[in-house]
Amino acid sequence: MTKKASIMSEKLNTIRAGVLGSNDGILTVVGVLFSVGAATTNQFTILLAGLADLLACALSMASGEYASVSSQSDAQKVVVVDEKRRIKSQPEQVQQDIYQFYYDQGLTEITAHKIARELMHKIPLETILKVKYDMTLGHYVSPWSAAFSSLICASLGGMLPLAAMYLAPLKWQFLATIGATIIAVALTGFLSAKLGQGLPKRAIIRNIIIGLITIAIHYGIGMLF
Repeated sequence: MTKKASIMSEKLNTIRAGVLGSNDGILTVVGVLFSVGAATTNQFTILLAGLADLLACALSMASGEYASVSSQSDAQKVVVVDEKRRIKSQPEQVQQDIYQFYYDQGLTEITAHKIARELMHKIPLETILKVKYDMTLGHYVSPWSAAFSSLICASLGGMLPLAAMYLAPLKWQFLATIGATIIAVALTGFLSAKLGQGLPKRAIIRNIIIGLITIAIHYGIGMLF
């Protein structure tokens, strides 16, 4: 992985955290709005419940991303320490790993051995990290970036159904909220598919169905009480 590719990978990780945070913010807030809205017509109670859930969801997503990405970052740093140790204690094995990588890429034995020897002489640590783990030395995933991205996007995502509920006329507020939710989850589905190199249409449909099911379940729970 080149330095440019590594930086792009870090950015994509931050964007991924934002997309997931936004989707969770949308679904959790709209779920609370419909469950509480089905149980009471008190607008202040619905607003308070929605805002409380928005804050809780944003903080929960941020802390979850921080913990998850911190573990990933720690694992990357452990790999660097392990490979430094191997270069000192088992240089022949490290060189063999480098050789094997280039040989598997289709180079001849002579060429692969020559490249392995030269790289072991000049940049052994950078090389073994690249060929064995597809990592770039000094470039680790950032837990803080992922956490802030998730926090902000979860907040913005949750604000969409909340704003639709309160900006729409009273008799249309539930329909407006459903419409806002469909648009929002369709967008997050499209973005998640693009980031994961998946199928946008399938992701959009899946997210819309999940959003509508979330609304139906929470509205049903609210009606029970």
